[in-house]
Parts: sequence; structure tokens; C-alpha cells
Amino acid sequence: MRILPYLALAGAVFLPTFAAAQAERVEPVDRNLPLWEAGIGAAGFSTPAYPGADDRSNRGLVLPFLIYRGKVFRADQNGVGARLLNTDKVEFDIGFSGSLPAHSDDVEARRGMPDLGTLLEFGPRVKYKFADLGEHGKLRIDLPLRAVIEARGGLRRQGWTMEPRLVWEQRGEGARWTMDAQLGAVFGDRRVNHYFYEVEPQYATASRPAYHADAGLMLVRTGIGGSLRLNPDLRLFSALRYELYSGAANKDSPLMRKSSGVSAFVGLVWTFARSEARARGAE
Repeated sequence: MRILPYLALAGAVFLPTFAAAQAERVEPVDRNLPLWEAGIGAAGFSTPAYPGADDRSNRGLVLPFLIYRGKVFRADQNGVGARLLNTDKVEFDIGFSGSLPAHSDDVEARRGMPDLGTLLEFGPRVKYKFADLGEHGKLRIDLPLRAVIEARGGLRRQGWTMEPRLVWEQRGEGARWTMDAQLGAVFGDRRVNHYFYEVEPQYATASRPAYHADAGLMLVRTGIGGSLRLNPDLRLFSALRYELYSGAANKDSPLMRKSSGVSAFVGLVWTFARSEARARGAE
């Protein structure tokens, strides 16, 4: 059985999502939040099996989550990682994310090919906060660089990705509701594009010719998400994401079956424990 590794990864992947739904933005005028919060979240989601796939992955998860607002280590609405620099304009951190596996037997385009394993992405990120729009929210630019590591029968590096993106975020009074929107592009080196889109000669068929993948643009992505606090301990959240592959470097790969894809998430989080210590002391 491989359930436990998948659950462990799912916690790494979706903890930031659950935390985002429950966490409140820590502003200079209101930093008196708990140092940590613990709870449980349930989410359902539907995504392409991989970028460009015409098969989908539909899953539901019930997971514990932990928000931690330390001075360096953070697990909050901005992800999981180590924040090494934080000023009014610039933030630099080290973080990680990941994705769940796709079994080739469940994906028509990859049938007979090796499975796509569990992926972890780890690396630095710079965030430049360039515009405060007052009651209309805030704008920033994120520049994350990630090493892609596959966990399948061991650990193997599968290349690098970079995802520059523009982020707008808005919070209602007391963070009763939150909204954010993003626009960005994902670029990958040859190795990660090979991982998703290469067809080696031994896996070629009449409908899936051999293909040599190149480095470059993988997709353009935009999305919107939000949350609503139903009571002090319960928050509803959802997100919708659209990806465009028509300009991708490997759009001619036989594994690139669609020119666009949509992902949707919806869930509920419940916080059942909070620390008496406040994050103010860690800021």
C-alpha cells in the first residue's frame, strides 16, 4: 500500500491551501494573532492529470493542518518554508510545494509509459510588493525558482521550474472574507519538459510518435480564489484556475492533448486549537 506517502505529500501540497483559507493577513496594525493554530480541512478538487492532459484527476481529501507564524519558519497563507528577509517592499523565502502522482494506466495518452510519480518542488522565492491600493487591495510580483524532485522508488531530480507571477490580494474587514487573483507563466528546463512530454522510441505507437522535448514555456496560468469565515472556527474556501498551453515549447508533443485546462477546488476548514502565545513576539 502507498497510501501513507501520498497522505504525507498531500499534507505538504494542501496545507498552504487550508492555511490560506483560515489564516488572517498579519498587518502592522493587527499582529496579535496566535503563534500557531491547528485544525482539520476537507477539500474536493478536479485537475488535469498533468499539464496538457485530456484525462482528469478528481479527488477528495481530509487532512490536518497547522498554521505557524514564526519569525523565520512559516506555515501560513503564503505557503510553507523559511522566510529569510521581510521588509515593507521585499520578502525572500525558501519554500516547497508538490503534486500528486498520475498513473499511466489511468491516462490514455500515457498508457504503456512510466507513471508520473509524486513531485516535490523546493527552492527560493522573491516577492516584491509594489502597490498598496488601499481598500482595493495590494499588488505584488512573485519570482519563485524550484527544483523538481520525483519520489518514486527513491528520490530523483527532474529539473527546474520558474514561475514569475503577478498577484492581487484583498481582505475584508477583520479578514472575514479574502480574495486573490494571479497571472503568471511556468518555464521549465529540458529535463522537466522531458519528464512530462518526451516520448522515447520504445514507447512510440502509431498514435503516439516519438518526440524530443525542449526547454521553455510550459504554460500560462491565471486564477482566482477566496474564502469566507462562517464563524470564529470555520471557514469555507474555493479556487478556480485556468491554464493555457497553446504557446508552450512542447505544444507539438503527442502527450499535449489539449490547448487549455481548468482546475477547481472547494473545501472547508475547522480550527480546533490555538496557542496562547501570540505571533507578535515572533514578528
